[in-house]
Amino acid sequence: MPERRRWRRTIASAGDPAAGLFCLERVISRALRRRGVAALVMFAAASLAFGPRSASAQGAAPPVVTVSKPVSREIVEWNEYTGQFAATESVDVRARVSGYLTEIHFQDGQFVRKGDLLFVIDPRPFQIALDSAKAQVAQAEAKLNLANQQLARAENLRKGDVVSASTYDERFQDQRAATAELDAARAAVASAELDLEFAHVSAPMDGHVSRHLVSIGNLVFGGTSGTATLLTTIVTTDPIYFYFDISEADLLNFQRVAAEDRNRAGDGEPPPIEAHRLNETDWTLKGQLNFVENEVDRGSGTLRVRAVFPNPSATIVAGEFGRVRIPASPPHQALLVPDSAVLSDQSRKLLMVVRDDGSVDPHVVELGPLEGSLRVIRSGIAPSDRVVINGLMRIRPGVKVAAQDGAVEPPPHQ
Repeated sequence: MPERRRWRRTIASAGDPAAGLFCLERVISRALRRRGVAALVMFAAASLAFGPRSASAQGAAPPVVTVSKPVSREIVEWNEYTGQFAATESVDVRARVSGYLTEIHFQDGQFVRKGDLLFVIDPRPFQIALDSAKAQVAQAEAKLNLANQQLARAENLRKGDVVSASTYDERFQDQRAATAELDAARAAVASAELDLEFAHVSAPMDGHVSRHLVSIGNLVFGGTSGTATLLTTIVTTDPIYFYFDISEADLLNFQRVAAEDRNRAGDGEPPPIEAHRLNETDWTLKGQLNFVENEVDRGSGTLRVRAVFPNPSATIVAGEFGRVRIPASPPHQALLVPDSAVLSDQSRKLLMVVRDDGSVDPHVVELGPLEGSLRVIRSGIAPSDRVVINGLMRIRPGVKVAAQDGAVEPPPHQ
């Protein structure tokens, strides 16, 4: 064992493969005289260690990489946000009169039209109140007729100075009081008719109705305050709003892009806002920005923004989350490379470019947004540069490579 370790140290100290082989020959010649067959085995192992490794090290081929020129195409850069859909109109349907619920005239979740009957509160007490009010009207009319007759009689007698002035004045005031009583009775009839109408709860607008929150037989409380019983809710579906928050800088940039777009098109129309639901990937919804909050939230530094989108099939439900994007630039030519070709060096982003002599040169680049699987490169490369798109793990700056031409698939038009 000590002799083996001495051989290894002798060979390792040689450094150069040729010198190592010379030392090995001297060691083996001594070992052959002493050890015989065991030394031959060690000689074969040492030959394998030195011979093939040296040949491989001296004849190593340059690494093979795939290169391609960046794709140039006209794009529009976008800023994307997450937001929530909301109904353009929403109504809480509450009872306006008190009573027992007797009828429900809709299926939970169905689409209703304005004026459709939804609920019926027991109308019998209100019908009785209406009949009583009409009777009061008849009574008041009778009193007024009597007062008119007495006033006319007193007026004729007064001309002949048969009755006193005070009697005439009494008849005149009786007639005015009877008129007022008739007006009050008629107002009571109108109120009773309104209560009877309120006992039949109708849809105030077109929209999708929620489930019924009160079942038949329950006592509901009416009134004009917030204590009135909530029966159901109705929301509109077409169009539909989309609320999201953006930074002040993004809003100013969008306003600049919108102004440039209007000046270029000359039609005064703002650029479209695009959105999709969370289970979609294509930007299928096209709408417009129609509201911006009047001040910046001091806590978050953002503004609440609203867009409106058509929803004729009513497939989008209020309350859903979705994604929206707004233009961040006018249409312009840009260079794109695969996002997988971008390397990170601390805070810098790099692309490996192969020169004409086959050496690798790192380029510091400024990145833009993603366009599908391709990354927009704002600066740092030229359209004629050959960018390494495959084989990055086998190279380093300055090394010579064997470049093979590849192709970058252009992103789909969005």
